[in-house]
This record gives sequence, structure tokens and C-alpha cells, in this order.
Amino acid sequence: MSEKSLAGLQISVRGIVQGVGFRPFVFNLAESLRLTGWVNNTSAGVEMELNGAPEALQRFLTTLQTAPPPLARIDEISSRPIPPNGFTRFEIRASKALEGAFLPVSPDVAICADCRRELLDPADRRYRYPFINCTHCGPRFSIIQDIPYDRPNTTMRGFALCPNCQAEYENPRDRRFHAQPVACAACGPQLWYEEGGQRRTEREDALQKARQAIVDGKIVAVKGLGGYHLACDATNSQAVAELRRRKKRSDKPFALMAYSLDAIREAAQVSDAEAALLTSRQSPVVLLERLPDSPIAEEVAPGQRTLGFMLPYTPLHLLLMEPAAGFPHALVMTSANLSEEPIAYEDADALRRLAPLADAFLLHDRPIYMRVDDSVMRVMADQPTLLRRARGFAPDSLPLLLDVPPLLAAGGELKNTFCLARDRYAFLSHHIGDLENLETLRSFEEGITHYQRLFRVQPQLLACDLHPNYLSSRYARARSQAEGLPLVEVQHHHAHLAACLADNAYPADQPVIGLTLDGTGYGTDGAIWGGEVLIGSYAGYERRFHLAYTPQPGGDSATRKPARMALAHLWQAGLDWDADYPCGESLCYEERSVLKIQLERKLNSPLTSSMGRLFDAAAALLGVRQAVTYEGQAAIELEALAEPAEQGYYPFEMQGDTFNPAPVWSALLADWRAGLPLPTLSARFHNSVAQVMLRCCQQIRAERGMQTVALSGGVWQNQFLFTRTLQLLHAENFQTLIHRHTPPNDGCVALGQALVAVYQNSGNS
Repeated sequence: MSEKSLAGLQISVRGIVQGVGFRPFVFNLAESLRLTGWVNNTSAGVEMELNGAPEALQRFLTTLQTAPPPLARIDEISSRPIPPNGFTRFEIRASKALEGAFLPVSPDVAICADCRRELLDPADRRYRYPFINCTHCGPRFSIIQDIPYDRPNTTMRGFALCPNCQAEYENPRDRRFHAQPVACAACGPQLWYEEGGQRRTEREDALQKARQAIVDGKIVAVKGLGGYHLACDATNSQAVAELRRRKKRSDKPFALMAYSLDAIREAAQVSDAEAALLTSRQSPVVLLERLPDSPIAEEVAPGQRTLGFMLPYTPLHLLLMEPAAGFPHALVMTSANLSEEPIAYEDADALRRLAPLADAFLLHDRPIYMRVDDSVMRVMADQPTLLRRARGFAPDSLPLLLDVPPLLAAGGELKNTFCLARDRYAFLSHHIGDLENLETLRSFEEGITHYQRLFRVQPQLLACDLHPNYLSSRYARARSQAEGLPLVEVQHHHAHLAACLADNAYPADQPVIGLTLDGTGYGTDGAIWGGEVLIGSYAGYERRFHLAYTPQPGGDSATRKPARMALAHLWQAGLDWDADYPCGESLCYEERSVLKIQLERKLNSPLTSSMGRLFDAAAALLGVRQAVTYEGQAAIELEALAEPAEQGYYPFEMQGDTFNPAPVWSALLADWRAGLPLPTLSARFHNSVAQVMLRCCQQIRAERGMQTVALSGGVWQNQFLFTRTLQLLHAENFQTLIHRHTPPNDGCVALGQALVAVYQNSGNS
């Protein structure tokens, strides 16, 4: 081809384009189209220059836009014509660091089909190597220390490549080209097994030793991708009960792992949508309906009709779970920690903290840089819903509709995540946990430091919750004062509403109805909010309706004793505490007497409009649960009883800007006295809440003509309530916004805080 017939093109790509096979994709595409030039990674993305026939350049650009590598996510492509660059071949150049530039980072990805096939192929040189990976799978976020995403910037830098791995790593036609964690048994990380504080055996023998320990009923700490798990036989009631005792985790469900979909289907119902989640590259824990004859021990998820299953997402897990005669149907695979502490991920700390919990350890020497828990999802109203956003999803960026200054939003207290943002990107962190102890606070602070470095965000604006005592808010206030940064304090439920809007890329100039239902949020009047119907946008909100206030005797202690909330609701409704009510029977005479004095004299009894506490009260009134050992337990067990076919409900009383549950309690107790079965009563209570939400929306539509409703808050994790409410709203032609990329619970709050802070700080509306 003559020089005159050549054209040149310079292309810049931003998005998740490093560590996902993007450069070899570009290399092979350019070669197939007979283009010359170069491509390289930078701290801002991928840059390239090409020359060749004009029609070939156009085909290249079209393919780049429409068919990128499977793990890539292209956010922006810019191109401009340039003179031909004179290259005679296409080459991949060394990465280039750019001061202040940043790019999204790929989450950790489950093992791909190709690596799985090689792992189990006796003829392959990586046969049964527990750390097999390629550019299509394996660790990313958990090992990266800085960008660009190159091996020296990861925890793999200490493993020198053998000649075979080096050849693959340098070959653009190989799927392991610049796969930063690439290794093999000759040059990479290795397994070993410890018991009684002694290193017993290594490699394949270590794996088999751990499997035998599990068969023998022991609890094994397994170092995984983003931290340690505690594993035991999920069909062994005694082993599961012992794990509960050691972890100090009385009732909260354990996550499970099974080798295959067929194995999961022996224990739980799996729909097509649920199967798609289980087998996705994120490989989350998925909540499934338990089968009546499930082999899983009842102690795994007491009082629930769901089981949380995941499939093996690393080669190590695949080998550990390999079916064999006598090996368990499924394993408990729960985060390795004491209850409410963050997951252990550093070896020395894990060996110290987990020694009282585990009988043995299955370890390896690939360092974990950032701990990441397993993500949790549930299919609700035919929609995949995140309940915990972590491995496989974080630190995926969320797109914003406007450019924002560098900022940090500190999030809430429970299910904490934080959010860093700049330009048109929001980086919502992985699940941190409940900020109720020093260890979790340290994890929160370490995470912020890492994200700031990784995404080149030096905050110029801070946001936090209004609550005066949240550790996340204290952190933000202290940092605001120390660094002289503006701080926006955001009301909790406004943050929920804004997060749902941001999740749906909803325009800023169109207010919506916000059904914001949860357990606790600090209100602008000093009360505890939680049953809120807002009208608002990012810039502001109006509290149009809320659940009528009820005293919460003992403050936070009432969240652990639903019986107290039940009696408080009866007292507020003017109903007697009959001696045979289950909630009354659960408290002794002295406790009931003290409780009544508290209510009458308003002693340590803050007012609450919490929908979470309303569900607690219903569960206690019906005898389902009088005391809880984890957040939401009473509501979860009440939901588990609900009869799906039941359509009856009890009306709330609308009083100005409140909806009062007093008539609900009277009718519910009358039906209870009449001997109606608990599944019917539970369903009617759920239906009552759904109906009053519809009624509030209808009244707002009549007043303001508004048609769009956003649902946010932890109460919407209730599948029965969520599904029934959506059905009612859609039947009345309301448009609904639900969480799709973030959890409806407090795991989304930081994203909402960030958006509210931008609009309130700038004066935008």
C-alpha cells in the first residue's frame, strides 16, 4: 500500500481496560486488519496510535466500541486523525505513569472456563495448580497496590516468573499476556496445611489434609481471595453448632459453598435468574428458597426458609470442593472473624485471631493487599438485587451525570461503605461492615487511604451522616477540621433517596416520591426516623408522610428486644397489655413494670418512626421473636412465615402527615385471638404496609401530579413486602426506581451523601 493511501488515528480509551486483556485484544485486532502502530497502558487508561487503510481504521474503531474484551468496560473513547506514524508493525509499549491521572480498576473475577478446564486436565502443566488464572479471571482489586495495573504494583511482584510463564506473559497472542497474577507450580504461590501451630504438609497433600479434616468434623480456616473463610461440613449439625459457639454467632445465617449448580439444587430451589447470578463472573452468595428435604443442617440458617449459596470462584475452592465419596454435599464458607469484626486477611493476624476458632489452617503465600468480603444477592420481583456489594463488584465505578469535585462521603454506621468521587466517577467502596469496634474503624480508614491513592482523589469536599455519634461522621468532622475542608451533613433518609436516584442515573431537576423505610436514621427533629415518605431530589427533600411516632424504650436496647417495642406500640395505641400476649409473657413482671414507667414518664424513650421497629413489634406480638441476636432477625423470621396467596390487609389511619398503626394492631390482635394461622397474619401485616405505601403515593399524586416512586432502605430487602408493593404501584401506573447497582440498605448511603453534598455545596438544584 502506498504512503499516500495510508491514514493515521490516535485513540484514547477510559474505563476498565487494564488487567482484562485489552492490549492483546487491540494487538490482535490491529494485526488482523493489517494496521501498524502501538498501544500502551497509562494511569488514565489505554492510548494507541495506528496507521493503515482508512476503511481498516474505521473497522478497528467500530469493533473497539461494539465488541471489546468480555471483562472490559469502556466509559469513553476519543479519537482524532493524525499523520501516518511510519511504523512497519504493531507493538505493545511499556506502561506510562501520568501524574494525577486515574482509571477504574477491575474487581476480582471468578475462574473462567478456560482456566477451569486446564486446572482439571492431567495433560496441562497447571493441572491442579490452585492459583491458575489469566487475563479473563483471577485476583485484581485484592492484590493491586497502585496503578498502572502492572505486576510490580501488585502483591505478585515477589514471585519471579519461570521461563514458561515469562514466555506466556510476553506473548500478545497468549491469553496470559500481561496477566499480572500469572504463575505456575514452578514459580508461583504455594499451599500448606497447619494444625496445632505446626506446618504439617504442602501442596496437593495440604489440600487433601484439609479435606479430610472437614470430613472428620473439624473447622478449617481457608485463606481465599480477599480474606480467610471458616469452613466446615454444612450437613454436620454438630460441626455447625460448634462453629456458632466459637464465632459467638447465635443465629445469623452462614454462607454455603457447593461444587456445582446440581449440588445446590439438591438443597434449594434455583430459578434461571438465580442460576445466572451463581454462575456469573462475580459469583456472589445468592439467597435461595430451601427445599423441605434439604440435606443442609438446620443450624446453618435457623428460623429461615432461605439458604445463601455460592459456587467455587477460585481454583483453590474448586479443588477443595471436588466431589468424592464421603465428602460433604456442601460446606459452610463463612467470613473468618469473631462476630461483628472484619474478615481476617493478613497471615500473622489471621493465625492469632483465628486460633481459637479453627482446628486447622489451609494457607498460601500470595499476599492479600485489600480485604474483600463475598457479595450477597437475591432475586426479588424478578430483579437481581445486591444486599452486600463487595467481591466481584467493588471497586467498579458508578457513572455520574455531572462532573463533581474530588470528594469523600463517609457513609453510615451499619453496613458501612464509603464513597470517593471525582469527575464523572463515583467509587463506592466494598462492604466495610458495622462501625462498632476499633478493628472495623481501622479497616474503614485503611480502605479510604487505599482508594484515595488508587483513584488519585484528594478530597476537597466531605460528606457524612447527621448523626452526632456515628464513627464515620466523627471521622469526617475531624478530617474537615484538620484539613479545613467544607463538610455537608446529610440526613440519612435523604441520602437513601439520592442513592436510589444516582443508581438509576435519574435527572436532578425532577423530584420523585421516596419510600424510604429502614430501622434507624437520625432525624432533623432529633427523633429516630425510619418510616419515611419523602418528596425530593439530590438538592433537597420534604418529609410528606411518616409513620406515627412511638417511644423506643431503652433507646438502642429496644432494637435487641422486639418484645419491648411491641408493648410500646400497644401503649402508644391505647391498648391493654393482656397477660397472654406472647410479647408480655417473654418479660417478667418487674421488666413490664419498669417498661410502663419508662413510657409514662418518657424516661430514655426517644420517639421513633422506624419501620424496622414496627416489623419487630409485629413479630413479637405474634410470638415469632422476642429478642434478636442480629439486625433484622425478627423481621426476617416474620417474612419467612408469610403466606404468598393471602391478599387481606389492615388499614392504617391517615392523620395529617402521619400514618398511624393503631388500627392495624387492634385488627391483627383480633385475628390472632380468633386463631388465624401465623402465615395468614404475617401476610396481612406485610400487605398492610404495602397498602399504606400505595395510599401515600396516591395522595401525593393527587396533590402534585407526581408519578415516579423510588424505593430505598433496608426494609426493602424483605422480598414479600418489596414484591407486593411493586405490584400495587405498577397496577396504579406508577413508575418505580429500585436499586440495581447498589444495595437498598445502608450500603448505598455514602453514594447518596456524595450527590447531596455536591448539589448542596454548589447551590445546584
